[in-house]
Amino acid sequence: MKIGIPRALVYWKEPFSGGSHRGYFWKTFFENLGVNIVLSPQTNKEIIEMGVKVADPETCFATKVFLGHLQWLEGKVDYIFVPRLKTNEEKLEFCPRFFGLPDLVKILVKTKILTEGFDFRKNGSLEKPFWRLGKKLGFDQEKIKKAIEITISNEKKIKKEREEDFFQKINSKKPKIILISHPYNLYDDFVNVGIEKKLKDLGAEVIFIDEIPLNRSRTVSNQRTYQRLSASTIKFHWEFGKEIMEKIEEILKYPVSGVIEISSFLCGCDAVLKEFVEKSFKEKKIPFLYLIIDEHAADAGVQTRLEAFIDTLSR
Repeated sequence: MKIGIPRALVYWKEPFSGGSHRGYFWKTFFENLGVNIVLSPQTNKEIIEMGVKVADPETCFATKVFLGHLQWLEGKVDYIFVPRLKTNEEKLEFCPRFFGLPDLVKILVKTKILTEGFDFRKNGSLEKPFWRLGKKLGFDQEKIKKAIEITISNEKKIKKEREEDFFQKINSKKPKIILISHPYNLYDDFVNVGIEKKLKDLGAEVIFIDEIPLNRSRTVSNQRTYQRLSASTIKFHWEFGKEIMEKIEEILKYPVSGVIEISSFLCGCDAVLKEFVEKSFKEKKIPFLYLIIDEHAADAGVQTRLEAFIDTLSR
């Protein structure tokens, strides 16, 4: 049995709050069940063109990328895995597009779709859907239980390693640039036009928003200890909004040189959150750059904007 996972959108997300967002979660679960997993390749021009071709003109860029990966997997596997992400452990909703994604892809491909709904408000637990997925594939309870335990343990380990990396970066003498976006934008180098490498080549220390740790006391180089604040001034509807704003409150306790927010073209959720994000940094007089990416994003154009942005930090 071969299960294909599109290397886009929900591949980079996992249903539990505060996950590592590095694309290991779903693959780890299925592999620990003993399933043969086929990942679509890293995003490239051909994949994006395939997604644009089948997508509605009003579809956000991130979904177009996902649909291209979906098309690549067509006919190569027995099932394509597309989870229906609805609410997380804090009962906050994922992007509305995630709700209907399994229904949309069934129209676009002939390959069977393996799906399950992750809705904490309905199930009262985010582990129940994993049990149902395992049973659909014919595995016994002991096998499913072990796969769940290993997957969650692996996520905790990765998260801890990321937190350790954060403290090395935050104490660097290089200009520290925070990159804010959804994981499917941050970790897909083709989608974001290689922004991490570009910034590093310009002499910056790059910190992704999801690397910033929460829930623990922190001591920085001046030995002052800080405690986490809650993003209590905003009534959150989307899970990523609460997570991002809490991490922004945390990173504002450290010396930051500049911030870049990356948004997929036509992302309605980002359009709402952007005002809160920008205000948080501008109130502290921290330089802020907003980049919108789509299938027409030009490498040279992004490079020029980044160079100009880094130049402002030294003034």
